[in-house]
Amino acid sequence: MHELGIMYHIVKQVLRVVEDNQLEEVEAIVLQVGELSSVIPRYLKACYPAAVDGTILESTKLEIEELPANGICQACGKVYALTEHGGKCPVCQATEHEVLSGREFFLKEIRAC
Repeated sequence: MHELGIMYHIVKQVLRVVEDNQLEEVEAIVLQVGELSSVIPRYLKACYPAAVDGTILESTKLEIEELPANGICQACGKVYALTEHGGKCPVCQATEHEVLSGREFFLKEIRAC
């Protein structure tokens, strides 16, 4: 489970921002995770308490926004949800596509009180 290492890295980044901006309290950390990224949101949530234990972030909430995997069909140009349609274009049934979104992993927001 590489999510624990990822959470420790995110927490380290957030703590640096907290220190640099002299924040006294953080309400929430917001992450964006694409459906096709190698990161599993429920594992991030499970690891979060251990990653923030003993830090100023201990009482913060972790919010995760899941970003859909969208692709464009190489045959007909239709943009569609890849996972919803199993990678097959709902218009022409072609399987050749270009991924437009869904691989992202971002620290979107540090919400201070």
